[in-house]
Amino acid sequence: MRRVVSLVPSLTEAVAVSAPGLLVGVTDWCTHPEDLTDGHGDVARIGGTKNPDVRRIAELRPDLVIANEEENRAPDLSALRAAGVEVLVTEVRDLPQALRELDRVLVGALGLTRPGWLSDAEAAWARVEPAGARTAFVPVWRRPWMVLGRDTFAGDLLARLGVRNVYAGHPERYPRIPAAELAAGGCDLVVLPDEPYRFTAGDGPEAFPDLPAALISGRHLTWYGPSLAEAPTVLAQALRAAR
Repeated sequence: MRRVVSLVPSLTEAVAVSAPGLLVGVTDWCTHPEDLTDGHGDVARIGGTKNPDVRRIAELRPDLVIANEEENRAPDLSALRAAGVEVLVTEVRDLPQALRELDRVLVGALGLTRPGWLSDAEAAWARVEPAGARTAFVPVWRRPWMVLGRDTFAGDLLARLGVRNVYAGHPERYPRIPAAELAAGGCDLVVLPDEPYRFTAGDGPEAFPDLPAALISGRHLTWYGPSLAEAPTVLAQALRAAR
């Protein structure tokens, strides 16, 4: 049995659900499955996605560390390789790429049978029909305000649901845009996920009082793993509630 360390919360869930027992180390931000420690063996916490404990990871003697080019820092991955650890780095900018990368990790690298949830996710998104067209901006941070820009996985999912990200053509992937400029941008919706910044009914919508606000599950919008199978339904319901 292979020993795996995951530096990406969504990949942690993907591996844990597909092959309980493979994971020996995960980040402090890996929250799913909820019984990760008790139900899936002795899983060590090895720090954050941006500041993993390289020495601790090496001590776990993993056969493979799975990472992501956006969520993890290149110097940390280089340090792991220098310590003799094999590192697989994923890149996810849209749904088709996410499905391919999950296949590459689970089937290609770990030798698992393609999990049923992955086929379910593929089928669920294939059935999606956009319900109208809405123009929105999507903050992912506050103080300073940062929004989704070009080539983002979350932006691609929203587009498939009929939501056009007004900053999808911005040269930056996560541009900083002042709140006043966002409010005056002519959008008819603001989409507020609960991660990475935890927007809530009392923290976010008040900055844009003239716009309907869709409070969205960040896990269903930004994670590429088992949550993808139910994401079309969960996200569509949240978007409808904003109306």
